[in-house]
Amino acid sequence: MNWKDFREWANNKYSKSWARDVFYYAKKYHGMLIGNFKELESFSKSKRNNVLKAVIALSKYLGTYSEFKAKMANYGVKWQNQNSFESFIRILETKDGTLDWVQAATKVSDQSYAAFIEFVMISGIRASEAINSFNTIIRLHKAGRLGDYYNTELQSLEHFRFQDKFIRGTKNVFFSFIPETFVEQVTCCDLVSYSGLMKRLRKHGLKVRLNELRDYFATFMVHNGLIREEVDLLQGRIGQSIFMRHYFSPDLESMRDKVLRAIQKMTERAGLTLLMHACAKVTARAKTTPRCLNFPACMHACDVGVQKFNL
Repeated sequence: MNWKDFREWANNKYSKSWARDVFYYAKKYHGMLIGNFKELESFSKSKRNNVLKAVIALSKYLGTYSEFKAKMANYGVKWQNQNSFESFIRILETKDGTLDWVQAATKVSDQSYAAFIEFVMISGIRASEAINSFNTIIRLHKAGRLGDYYNTELQSLEHFRFQDKFIRGTKNVFFSFIPETFVEQVTCCDLVSYSGLMKRLRKHGLKVRLNELRDYFATFMVHNGLIREEVDLLQGRIGQSIFMRHYFSPDLESMRDKVLRAIQKMTERAGLTLLMHACAKVTARAKTTPRCLNFPACMHACDVGVQKFNL
């Protein structure tokens, strides 16, 4: 088995973080390819499913997927999903302190990471997708090509134009409605990373809770006028239903207006002063060595953004 080639295959097929997990689990539990499933019984549901996904990926790489699928059936190995009671408990235990965490995390972060945390909250996309998107905005702005990604008319980041980054089989994101003033603010930021955020938060005794923001976004949007199918579309979920795949055709302009209004309410409810907070930091940095390639425009965007969001 050439594990080096498999690692390269996984890196080309999956996101960086998931490719790392696939390689680790596949190499450690490749014995399951021949029916050695005993260890699965001791795993949590989450780990069990992740291990199976990794070994399935290995079987596809080796061209033995059909045989492995048959072995799973013969041994009675099935996916373990959350049952109705567990779903109910999850709803009861949904953390009420999500917005408190946002406020605390942004206060201990610099301009770039504070803006990134808000970006995750108002976009509702996965953490890995948000990092890619945030950094893509910055890189394309520096290259003078932000228009390749951001549709100013719809105020939408068009992720689907970068399929290698955002279209990854079952984990996809197609577009996000983001206020233009906020995108212009992001262009003033530095590149971010998950490890960089984690180090800053741990230094102040805070955990990384970005995944909660995705749940919060979905619930908040439904409570503020979007239907479930619209939220699913924004978060990259296009299910197997005939309605979703063949008949659902939302009015994007109307959908945009609802989302932007909800984002305004969301930032107000969170008590965010991020745009002003960022402006102050950008202003201070400008007195020494301004780094934004379009600094006057960004400062104007921040001023407009503060007024627009009543922060």
